[in-house]
Amino acid sequence: MKNVLVIYYSQSGQLETIAQNIAKPFLNSENINVTFHEIQLEKPFPFPWNKDAFFDAFPESFLQIPTTLKPVPEAILNTKFDLILFHYQVWYLSPSIPINSFLKSEDAKKILNNTPVITISGSRNMWIMAQEKIKTLLKEANAQLVGNVALVDRVGNLISVITIVEWMFSGVKKKYLGIFPLPGVSEKDIKESPKFGEVMLSAFNENSLEHLQPKLVEIGAVKISPYLVTVDKTANKIFNKWSNLIFKNQKNRKKLLKVFNVYLFLAIWLISPIVYILHFISYPFKLKTIKRETQYYQGV
Repeated sequence: MKNVLVIYYSQSGQLETIAQNIAKPFLNSENINVTFHEIQLEKPFPFPWNKDAFFDAFPESFLQIPTTLKPVPEAILNTKFDLILFHYQVWYLSPSIPINSFLKSEDAKKILNNTPVITISGSRNMWIMAQEKIKTLLKEANAQLVGNVALVDRVGNLISVITIVEWMFSGVKKKYLGIFPLPGVSEKDIKESPKFGEVMLSAFNENSLEHLQPKLVEIGAVKISPYLVTVDKTANKIFNKWSNLIFKNQKNRKKLLKVFNVYLFLAIWLISPIVYILHFISYPFKLKTIKRETQYYQGV
């Protein structure tokens, strides 16, 4: 009997549903014992979010500063797993605070040590640099990254800003004003996500996890937007300055967060369209770089 551990953290329930769907093929196998572990905080973040709490999470999110988690059950700590399906959210271009906190914990290092891991993210659209940070944390835990699935909101960048914010602040996944698309990963993509689990299971049973990622890419597990890669990299440099400024000036934290709020609004609605136009103009001159980056980010 082989052991598979499914780890996730989900506020809205979306990532939990994805985790359950991708695990279905494993659950249907008689030779595999599947265990689910939901990462839980000693002091949970609110959902739905309020504006103050949402922006207050920014510095620690981006700087990957851990918080206190509830202990992992002893039954999990004392089991050697043959594969881990690791599901995470992206907060402020970094793995969420609960995810960072888990990966930096001693419990995680014990669980992940010398164990194959497949990462599955559910995000608005920018996950590239967060995945790079996940890679670093997994390497520090001596885990073996063998696959990656990146599920995103497929609507346009600015439209998804509106719908996701409404969802995060209302707690209700609905069509905003009755005309906008549903926020988050589409119901179609969530419903079809067991196909990724089937490919994972096949590679797992054949002891060929080292060849898994190209097979996942073939069925749409990772799609790269060169424009969003550029935005993600640029925003990471800017967020690094803002997060350090705010974190190192706790006395002025609230004021600085308000200024950051204004900056973020301007960056999304004024700067990002300009960046898109510049990207469109320069695209033909960057084809080799784009091809190289696409191959890299689709891999592990």
